Amino acid sequence: MPEIHRNIPDSAGLNAFRADPAMRRLLEVYLDAETFAALLPHLDRMGGLVGGELEELALTADKNPPELRIRNRIGAEDQRVEKHPAYERLEYYAFGEFGLAAMSHRGGVFGRPDKLPPLAKYALVYLFVQAEFGLCCPLSMTDSLTRTLVKFGDPELVAEYFDQLTSQDMDLLFQGAMFMTEQMAGSDVGAIETVARKDADGNWRLHGDKWFCSNPDADLAMVLARPEGAGEGTKALSLFLLPKRLPDGTRNAYRILRLKEKMGTKSMASGEIALEGAVAHLVGDPGQGFKQMTDMINMSRLANGVRSAGMMRRSVAEAMFIARNRTAFGKRLADLPLMRRQLLKMLVTAEQGRSMVFHTARVLARADAGDAAAAKVLRIMTPLLKFRTCRDARKVAGDAMEVRGGCGYIEEFSDARVLRDAHLGSIWEGTSNIVALDVARAVKREGALVALRAHLEALAEEAGNMLPGGLDDALARACDYMEAVAADRAREGEVRQAASAVYNAASAVIMAWEDARMTGASGDRSRLAGLVLQHKLMPRDPLGGGDTEADGDLLDRALYEAKPMMEAAE
Repeated sequence: MPEIHRNIPDSAGLNAFRADPAMRRLLEVYLDAETFAALLPHLDRMGGLVGGELEELALTADKNPPELRIRNRIGAEDQRVEKHPAYERLEYYAFGEFGLAAMSHRGGVFGRPDKLPPLAKYALVYLFVQAEFGLCCPLSMTDSLTRTLVKFGDPELVAEYFDQLTSQDMDLLFQGAMFMTEQMAGSDVGAIETVARKDADGNWRLHGDKWFCSNPDADLAMVLARPEGAGEGTKALSLFLLPKRLPDGTRNAYRILRLKEKMGTKSMASGEIALEGAVAHLVGDPGQGFKQMTDMINMSRLANGVRSAGMMRRSVAEAMFIARNRTAFGKRLADLPLMRRQLLKMLVTAEQGRSMVFHTARVLARADAGDAAAAKVLRIMTPLLKFRTCRDARKVAGDAMEVRGGCGYIEEFSDARVLRDAHLGSIWEGTSNIVALDVARAVKREGALVALRAHLEALAEEAGNMLPGGLDDALARACDYMEAVAADRAREGEVRQAASAVYNAASAVIMAWEDARMTGASGDRSRLAGLVLQHKLMPRDPLGGGDTEADGDLLDRALYEAKPMMEAAE
């Protein structure tokens, strides 16, 4: 058990999975019994590592960022990114032991004969990110690059790299990256200036600068470029696979110009790339690059949402641990009315994110199995999740730091690191404005909201009496509002508000549905849904007051229900 010393509670050693009984109950809802039973020991193993070795490694890696080396000690050109051993050990756990970049693409991980469902991966990442965020970017890019390559690439190209991309042997593994951003082409992808030219041998060669490339020393990268003479805009872009090394072992013709000095994710390298005639392989059809890259971007956006939800859980778990174990003014923090209100608000927001993550993974599995309606639901749930969950993580992480007090501002604890990392989710793979506009685009051009609304109405019917009164009306109003805003260009300034309304309504319906499917459930998720309805979807008089203890028993269960499980495990 974690040590409680001199009224400075330290959760080091806490098993993040055992300390979160709600996660186990939710996974029993979302996974079939056989998959859940097979995954359970690995969830427990990951939970123990998160509270122990992974946390220590993450703190060390954060303080020892990677360094760019241009030459070796005798002056020969030898460009490489040197990673700290702590980061390399984190890589071993993520890519090696747990196979997080492989399990969605092949059988064999954990001895299972078939590929595992998306939620198996996301559940483990949800735990892993509670210790380390930075590595999750190369992890998700490797995973999504493999998906995009298999989906659109020539079979011979897929065969050449698939085994290495999905290897759990760290000496054989190829990591992936995505080189898209340029100085003049951040969110405006159509402004990309990188040019692809064919040489005399028929090879494509890339020329240009890429401004923000995470994992820049990756073995393979997906790159958007404009074939010479193809025209302007996104419709002229093609997708290319860029290997770091050529078949003869020599380095490909591109340079890492420098590494970025970032606010967060310090453990993981991000840099600037100069493409100087680098050989690359065309992926899919010419001129379809942006559409094909969108698949990789959407998977990265979903992964961003998973990470943000996981960091919110870490923040809430830390805050509740402190509140249980620290006293002030003769009382535990957990018994002070203002603290209880703060904890409950954090809990509601974090549980919204978790439900959206788990349910989106369920929809992804159906979409990948060929369900056309699920594909439309996925199309809108992914940007909704990325938009709102990533923004919420910043607030929840900041509130958790405040609960710890002055110690939370000290880098010996992880509160500051989590807060710095939490800010990245709403920037990577599209800022909040861009992603909210993508929600509107999915509504207007693809009819995705019609599919989502039908899906949520079916869930509401299944939820039965677990659905809080008035939530069905709030869902209808949120969808109507989003439809109206998406259809009227003059109302573009309301897109974020409308997207937030749909997110809140969707998450509340999903939580009520989860409660209805749980065995021996306490009704807590339905009550969480009711709090979303009350505080995020209905009008409130800011001067009208309110009963801050109305859901005290709900908070108490979140605060204390994990203790018997942890003590039994000891």
